[in-house]
Amino acid sequence: MQVKHLLLIAILGLTAACSSKEVVDENLSEAELYQQAQADLDNESYTSATSKLKALESRYPFGRYADQAQLELIYANYKNAEPEAAKSAAERFIRLHPQHPNVDYAYYLKGLTSFDQDRGLLARFLPLDMTKRDPGAARDSYNEFAQLTSRFPNSRYSPDAKQRMIYLRNLLASYEIHVADYYLTRQAYVAAANRGRYVVENFQETPSVGDGLAVMVEAYQRLHLDELAATSLETLKLNYPNHPSLVDGQFVPRQEEADNRGWLSKATLGLIETETPLPPGETRANQDVIKQYEDAKEAIPPELLPKEGDESDAEEKEDPEAESSSEDRSWFSYMTFGVFD
Repeated sequence: MQVKHLLLIAILGLTAACSSKEVVDENLSEAELYQQAQADLDNESYTSATSKLKALESRYPFGRYADQAQLELIYANYKNAEPEAAKSAAERFIRLHPQHPNVDYAYYLKGLTSFDQDRGLLARFLPLDMTKRDPGAARDSYNEFAQLTSRFPNSRYSPDAKQRMIYLRNLLASYEIHVADYYLTRQAYVAAANRGRYVVENFQETPSVGDGLAVMVEAYQRLHLDELAATSLETLKLNYPNHPSLVDGQFVPRQEEADNRGWLSKATLGLIETETPLPPGETRANQDVIKQYEDAKEAIPPELLPKEGDESDAEEKEDPEAESSSEDRSWFSYMTFGVFD
């Protein structure tokens, strides 16, 4: 127990030491604080620079360096790998200074923070496929760069933002194709076709449009929607004749057709079939409902079943008196709704 307590105390001590903040001298003037913060930024001491910039803003909110300190606080948080703090500082600056001459820099840093948010230490040294990761930060970055380029088309940061937007658009389109491929492997062909159509409609001029058409062709073929499959295939051949799914002009599916046989059938190489294969468009659930109905119909006792010809006779003899009475009623009976009949 004593060893566990010592380990716990050591962990808490290390946590407290790591979370401790630098104490900024209260006697420093505004100019001195700003100069020290600039020196920390030049030396890449971003934690110390963040502390000094916050102190500068809180002590001299209307001073000469207040606006510049807020801008550089965004940069310090970004370089210190604190994306949420950087975004919060950027949004605060945009809200407080919408007409500031350097507000485009805040928009740019906000987009840049989202752009690098998923690129951690492992992504820098390991060959990770970014198109298979959660695209939330990439989508945020694209939208933030789009705000910059639309509001400040002549900004010096717009050219770089546009290049990053092209990369992000290609990445988002590739992610949708990966999702569509997953749906194909899970035999969710409707969802796969929808994903492929989404890429074709919303990510034009990206390399993934051909892949989206290929996904549509394969999904429609699996669903036996021959007309849609043929239309998608013609579009693929016309616009992407060298697509990998086209071999000598013939379409080759990306995923092999799923084997829905039972384990016993697979183990005996089909000699013992546990279940007959389903016809196109049929499902096991539909067959179960039909079988339940047939079983319930067979369970009805014979004495409760209608005899042959009873139904037609019952229809003929249904209400002969009603017909005769309806013909013999007078106009007075109709007027009084039959009260005085």
